[in-house]
Amino acid sequence: MPEISLSGCSPIPLAHYLKALGILRLVSEDPECGDPLASGHWSKDTFLLASQLDRGSLVEFFLRRYKPTPVIAPWNGGSGFFPKDNDSALVAIEQSNASRLSKFRCGIAAARHALRQLNLSNKPDGQAKALLLQICRNTFPEDALGWLDAAVVMGREGVAFPPLLGTGGNDGRLEFTTNFMQHLVKVMDPATGEPTIESKRWVPAALFGHPAPGLATKAPIGQFFPGAAGGANATSGFDAPSAVNPWDFILMIEGTLIFAAALVKRLESGASGALVYPFCVLQVGVGYASAAGADETEARCEMWMPLWSAPTAAPELRAIFSEGRAQAWGRAARNGVDFVQAAVTLGVDRGITAFQRYGFQVRNGRAYFATPLERVIVRCNARADCLRDIERWHGRLRLKAGPRANPEPPAFAARALRDLERRMVELCRDDSAGSLQSLMAALGATERSLARSLKWTTVARLPPLHNLRERWLNDANDNSQEFLLAQSLAAMRARMAKETLWFRQHLEPLEMGAAKGHSWAHWEDQPTNDVAWHEGDLTGALNAILARRLVRIQQSGACGWPDWSPRPARLEDITAFIEGRVNEDLLADLIWGLSLIDWVAVSREEPAPEEQATVPFEAGIPGDEACRIAPSSFYALMRLCFRRSSENDDPIPLVPEILYRAITGDGKAASELAARRLRASGKAPLVKDLRVGGDIARRTAAAMLFPISPRDFRLLEHMILQP
Repeated sequence: MPEISLSGCSPIPLAHYLKALGILRLVSEDPECGDPLASGHWSKDTFLLASQLDRGSLVEFFLRRYKPTPVIAPWNGGSGFFPKDNDSALVAIEQSNASRLSKFRCGIAAARHALRQLNLSNKPDGQAKALLLQICRNTFPEDALGWLDAAVVMGREGVAFPPLLGTGGNDGRLEFTTNFMQHLVKVMDPATGEPTIESKRWVPAALFGHPAPGLATKAPIGQFFPGAAGGANATSGFDAPSAVNPWDFILMIEGTLIFAAALVKRLESGASGALVYPFCVLQVGVGYASAAGADETEARCEMWMPLWSAPTAAPELRAIFSEGRAQAWGRAARNGVDFVQAAVTLGVDRGITAFQRYGFQVRNGRAYFATPLERVIVRCNARADCLRDIERWHGRLRLKAGPRANPEPPAFAARALRDLERRMVELCRDDSAGSLQSLMAALGATERSLARSLKWTTVARLPPLHNLRERWLNDANDNSQEFLLAQSLAAMRARMAKETLWFRQHLEPLEMGAAKGHSWAHWEDQPTNDVAWHEGDLTGALNAILARRLVRIQQSGACGWPDWSPRPARLEDITAFIEGRVNEDLLADLIWGLSLIDWVAVSREEPAPEEQATVPFEAGIPGDEACRIAPSSFYALMRLCFRRSSENDDPIPLVPEILYRAITGDGKAASELAARRLRASGKAPLVKDLRVGGDIARRTAAAMLFPISPRDFRLLEHMILQP
């Protein structure tokens, strides 16, 4: 069928999105004058209607054949049914003889009958309102039930109001039903049903975006169209009234009937039910430019309006909206962060290509506006699958540190949660190693904050984050020097007698262990002195860890240096660290983030075939290349004194004073002690001492923490020892 481009319908603002739904619904549901086979879809932010009707026939349909849906709310004050209400439009429709208003007249008659049953002459409240709603639900004609179901939900625990239509069809002092009827009598003569003169210009403006200067009426449109709501700074003067095309308001309200709320019973829950509204979740203050934590506490909710590119008929659309499916990791999305995960992990209905995210937020005083926040494309994001590992931990953190938490969380926890969720949303938008690295850094920063305030963390029963899958490691690896150095440290552990000392235990107070091929971690009941990390200078923090590790190794009576890592560092990366050519802030963040991985379950990194030769020279590597990848002689001299023992080499007895001298910046004394220790162990170093000091000596000492492979140890031997 030919397609009609409805330029007056776009995803932004919400009023124009709802207008597109209303047009498709009305054309499809009128078998006599419309087109039951009509369908629609979105293309380049414009709604395309595929129908047997052409542009002229479509205009004529709304001008002369459109039959308004009974939009009435006798349960609300100001609805036209009570003495002090403005009932001029309601009475005009009630006394009309026009055939196109017959359904509306039947709806009004049913509402008056319900009021008479309860002898209500004033606005009902409490139990009377609930009883009136029940009678309306039982006695309203079929044509009037669509509006009632979209505006009100009744359950065993009482009445609930879906957020799209305020509190049962009104938003503060704005009564949608009364305004709907007032706009109806502006576009058609209620006595005859014939269109008014102005309506012939309003319809093309509403459908096709044609300009109709001077014909917008001074009437409120509520939360659906903030740009036309008027108020301060809305015009060249100080203030402006709300201005709206009556057909925009009419078709917008007709579009809301596509939405249908429900009370669903969750089998795993003891609660009686939970209000479910299509594509509606709790507001989260992340993912858009003006995001703030206050948005969460003041906003009603946020709604994700689906956009689809394939022609879709009204019954299909009703099925999609009736389900409103948005699932993240096997459960319904609860907030905006969950929803963006559902969108990129194919947890939504097939055929939806994007979502326009709206937040119902307080703006312009105390008024609620449907504020467009962002556009999210529905596509498969492979790296977003990593978020499954933190889903339960993140939910617990949001419960205790979110804006709705009770009691109010400390500021550090709220900041950490906000930054973490911002990184989660960014990962869903950008499937790249850099985005996953940023998320890992945010996870590490959050863990750092929880460890620093352990008293609050334990009271809140927040466990340490642990056991991220190896996939995080592989998907975040960009082969940068910072990442490769961080993973070598984060994975490091030392077996000492009956105990394993993990590098992470120097970052935060944890008890750690391994069982059945996986590691475990929980907060220490009695913190020990093993936590040596401190903020600020990274070299100083690593040297503090090195000093503590020396003490623990000496206490264990280990022969030789016991540290081991499944991902050893490369010599060229260690050289860059010693020479200060790495981003130390990023390196520190990645150390924390990568320490959250389940390193027991990580496979050992095997050397490439060309790296398995005994020494680089035997593998054909030129001398210049070998020098390029090897650190300084000072590093080589000291590193050979702190080598993990193997079957082929006797352990070199530890001399902690070597590292202590280097940590203080006295490289000359450290190198003398190192050369002496090697000679005593049967080695023949080429030098007796090296005049190294200051920052280079301290950095070289810190570099002793980075585990290296046996091949690299052999390279260091060829550098600094005589054959």
